[in-house]
Amino acid sequence: MGDYMELPAIMLSNADMIKLPKPTSAAYAHEMLTLCLDRQIDTVYALRDEEFKSLAEANTLFNEFGIKIVHG
Repeated sequence: MGDYMELPAIMLSNADMIKLPKPTSAAYAHEMLTLCLDRQIDTVYALRDEEFKSLAEANTLFNEFGIKIVHG
């Protein structure tokens, strides 16, 4: 689980919580792809429309690595 919003340090010290890149970043999709590959994540649940829009544009790239993008 992760979020790009500010998170308390105690939440980030837990290995289950990840600080995500901001979807407003021009390199957001590539940063997310790197994160997924580094952490062996195979499904990304984009909860906010801005996240999904950025990731949907790179859907083909994510599919090449077997990573699904789900809106919702």
